[in-house]
Amino acid sequence: MTTHDGLTQGWTRDQMAARAAKELQDGFYVNLGIGIPTLVANHVPAGMTVTLQSENGMLGIGPFPFEGEEDADLINAGKQTISELPHSAYFDSAQSFAMIRGGKIDLTVLGAMEISEGGDIANWMIPGKMIKGMGGAMDLVAGVKKIIVVMEHCAKDGSPKFIPACTLPLTGKNVVDMVITDLAVFARPDHNSPFRLIETAPGVTPEDVAARTTAHYIR
Repeated sequence: MTTHDGLTQGWTRDQMAARAAKELQDGFYVNLGIGIPTLVANHVPAGMTVTLQSENGMLGIGPFPFEGEEDADLINAGKQTISELPHSAYFDSAQSFAMIRGGKIDLTVLGAMEISEGGDIANWMIPGKMIKGMGGAMDLVAGVKKIIVVMEHCAKDGSPKFIPACTLPLTGKNVVDMVITDLAVFARPDHNSPFRLIETAPGVTPEDVAARTTAHYIR
């Protein structure tokens, strides 16, 4: 992969999702956000029982269907066609958000436009641009037990997205537990601790990461 600033190493979007899937645990109920996070559904480890929840009213989501096997009535929150499983269940949005707000979801994987060194997340709007609404992200970061963000390390203009303080409207404050980018993985044991660089993508050095990050973190 070649980035906008010439770096030729790093994870692809699918590889980022596969890395996030390593954080799944047997028996988990997991919500996947729009974008790269939806790809996690294709990387659930074999033999592991993980139930995927979609905030538009589905519990038990299978992998993306093959071409020609799509069912237009089966979609996730990002309006992508998905597959069902023998144990899939359907319900309304009220029940879906009761699960989220009630702390019944173990893990959510979300995208983001900015993450601060203090674990704040901005992922729902850019001022001045048209949006459809905030979606369920604010409920997810407030009600889910563990928050993982998967995003490109830098924006299209080359500016870092893991920064000292978010400049965009916040989705939640001090809620993010792990950040997975195309270059590296950052994690913290609790919300009172700083993030630590725990892994770099193949071909990426800690120096590469530091050169593209303005947030403070432990190496």
